[in-house]
Amino acid sequence: MQRYILGRVAQLVVSLLVVVTFVFLLSRLSGDPVLLMLDVRATEEEKQALRVHLGLDKPLPVQYAVYLAGMATGDFGRSVLSRRPVLEHIGERLPNTLMLGGVGILFSIAIGVPIGVYSAVKRGTALDHVARVFAVMGQAVPTFWLGIMLILVFGVWLGWLPPGGKSGPESFILPAITLGYFTGAAIMRLTRSSMLEVLGAEYVKFARIKGLHEQVVVWKHALKNATIPVLTFSVMLFVIFLGGAVVTETVFAWPGLGRLILEGINTRDYPIVQGGVMVFSAIYLLANLMVDILYSYFNPKIRYARPGG
Repeated sequence: MQRYILGRVAQLVVSLLVVVTFVFLLSRLSGDPVLLMLDVRATEEEKQALRVHLGLDKPLPVQYAVYLAGMATGDFGRSVLSRRPVLEHIGERLPNTLMLGGVGILFSIAIGVPIGVYSAVKRGTALDHVARVFAVMGQAVPTFWLGIMLILVFGVWLGWLPPGGKSGPESFILPAITLGYFTGAAIMRLTRSSMLEVLGAEYVKFARIKGLHEQVVVWKHALKNATIPVLTFSVMLFVIFLGGAVVTETVFAWPGLGRLILEGINTRDYPIVQGGVMVFSAIYLLANLMVDILYSYFNPKIRYARPGG
């Protein structure tokens, strides 16, 4: 087990290094940020002086080595535009993304699990057909279109909710629905398939033979075992939320990390893009590692292959 964990940690480090290298090279291909920072009438000497000040005059391998050395000590550099440390920008934006992702995944579970359960129990009925249409729509409707429609109806026409920004608890509702509808449909389909498998198990049949109420059989005995893959999937969805919230944060002008990275791409702010992607990648890989470790502890049927064995 310890060998497996050490191996997974080594894979995590290598994966992070690959991501950092890939993003570093791609960000350099986007163009010279000096051209955006200076007036069009700036002389070549002024442009070169700014490149020297920002460290962009050095060869690419040297810039890469300097960045890796700084990252190893927790220094992600400074923003090209604001000249503030990248970690300050991330510290301001990441909590907003985490809060939005948390509310979004709660919304997904709150609608996906109950609908999935009832769809499995009422298999073949009108309710089941409606639930499956809900799932198909949830995975077919573009996120940006759904967000715009929610803003138009509830923010503009009815005026019930803020159309954008982060101003209070009510400002979470529309972006959380936009973010959570797609994954709520996915959770619903997974819950339905898990419940259909569990409802045919022998212990569920035995619980019914004992005379237990159908609600107890479904919600206590069947759902308890059907939620194992759902919970694992939900953990990974939360991490995917963090990285995939760029569209939602942009539509709702949400001050999150995804929007910060998009702003960094538009302004060619290399350190912001690299730092933001690095944080998202680290969270995603750590979540994968934790899920694998928890599986190995709580599910003794899982066996991991070891070298030479």
